[in-house]
Amino acid sequence: MSGARKQAALKVACEVAERAVDRRRVAEALTAARRQAHHPDSVSWLPYSVAEGDAGLAVLCSYVDQCFPRSGWDTIGDDLLTAGLRAAERAGSSAGLFGGLSGLSFTASLSNGQGSGRQRLLAALDAELSSQVPLVAARLRSEQGVAAVGGYDVVTGASGVAAGLLARDPHERLPEVMSALVWLASPVPGAPRWATPPERLVGDAVRRTYPYGNLNCGLAHGIPGPLSVLASALLGGHEVPGQSQTVRHLADWLVEHRSDDGWGINWASAVPLSNDGRTPASGRCAPARSAWCYGAPGVAHALWLAGTALDDSDLRNFAIDAMSAVLSRPVSSRFIDSPTFCHGVAGLLQVVLRFAHATRLPFFLDAADELVGQLLAAYDPDRPLGYAALDPGNTPVDRPGLLDGATGVALVLLAAATDVDPIWDRLFLLS
Repeated sequence: MSGARKQAALKVACEVAERAVDRRRVAEALTAARRQAHHPDSVSWLPYSVAEGDAGLAVLCSYVDQCFPRSGWDTIGDDLLTAGLRAAERAGSSAGLFGGLSGLSFTASLSNGQGSGRQRLLAALDAELSSQVPLVAARLRSEQGVAAVGGYDVVTGASGVAAGLLARDPHERLPEVMSALVWLASPVPGAPRWATPPERLVGDAVRRTYPYGNLNCGLAHGIPGPLSVLASALLGGHEVPGQSQTVRHLADWLVEHRSDDGWGINWASAVPLSNDGRTPASGRCAPARSAWCYGAPGVAHALWLAGTALDDSDLRNFAIDAMSAVLSRPVSSRFIDSPTFCHGVAGLLQVVLRFAHATRLPFFLDAADELVGQLLAAYDPDRPLGYAALDPGNTPVDRPGLLDGATGVALVLLAAATDVDPIWDRLFLLS
């Protein structure tokens, strides 16, 4: 990346970060977002939420502090994290990563804040999360948990809880969650245990598309999530019985059930089940968008982690080929117009940055440069936070959060413009 573009990315990232920690601007953005969004109820802000709340801002502050030490960002982040911890203690929270206790615990792993008040809040969080882990694991083994992606996914389920425990696990609960994920993903006759029957699919359109149920292939809500976290755990020296075999099985399953297009390797959002509800339906599925949440970028990175954990160069090369296909597609054929992380340009850029760092291939470095250019072109200083998410119909919505808003864009621009390891992307199972 040219020096001028790096400086431009740094300037925009810092401007967005400064706006994001301005309470007045965030309130202004939230008011506007509720007016702009097709579904106003989708706009929320909870202090303890990493996805859409103060905890996510604390993640941003931690990374800005790493990039620019002794500039006061650590203090701002500590205050935001403490607010999140207090809110979670008052309100009670689920164990999930993006909106619950695991996300707060992950955020705490990035902070150096001390003090008796902080330690008491963390101890209370740790005790509550520890008490919920057996319920998370048991849910996977129950009919209800097997049938719903929310039981095992990254956002609310066991994969996200495991990701949080990989960062911080004072009560040593990680093996319990990993064992449950291994059980869920191990091969069985008929449909996998993680298959979603039609009655558990969300939304009429989805149920019409998959009348007999489906097998979710998105990193955010599907089986690449368990694959990523189990592979990451192996790389970190954490292993339970059957884990390596499960990583191999899931990687092979994803390679087999891809849905290639004219540019190369690709995946659908989900593989439909046939009318017996037990086997994948025959025929080609329409590929998904090229995003972190669904599509080839998230799946390819999951396969890269698996190939690294298993020391399988063929699998790593397959993942590289899949990402090369993503980047060969015209921008208009990627179907990610929003600049934001979850299903937008920032998420794709962060995946590309991880491939660029791991492989040092010029192709990925050039692609990262182009994607940074896209994000810089989308910056609008007249908006409350500089970036707006694009809702269905390309409606701009001034969301402030990390997952779907301006905070996530700032984090990725900083990662692109500096050499500071973006360990915050462990939230997204990218490291």
